[in-house]
Amino acid sequence: MKQKPDYTLDCRGTITSITLLKVSRIFREMRPREILMIKNCDPDTRADLFKVLPNASYELIDVDGNNYNMECLDCFHIRKQ
Repeated sequence: MKQKPDYTLDCRGTITSITLLKVSRIFREMRPREILMIKNCDPDTRADLFKVLPNASYELIDVDGNNYNMECLDCFHIRKQ
């Protein structure tokens, strides 16, 4: 059963640097165990996103279609640790 996200960010049509700033701001405001859903994130932004967030600070909990191939994600959920 999928958990309902506490926050949702739609990255469609945004510039990579702006998206990274938005994700960083939202993630900083989140409490532990809250979930952020990121939608329509392009591959370059997605790669940079996982470089910006410290590995120990989040858990990748759901990927659209349960496909963990990072090249073909359309939507994914991360939980703050």
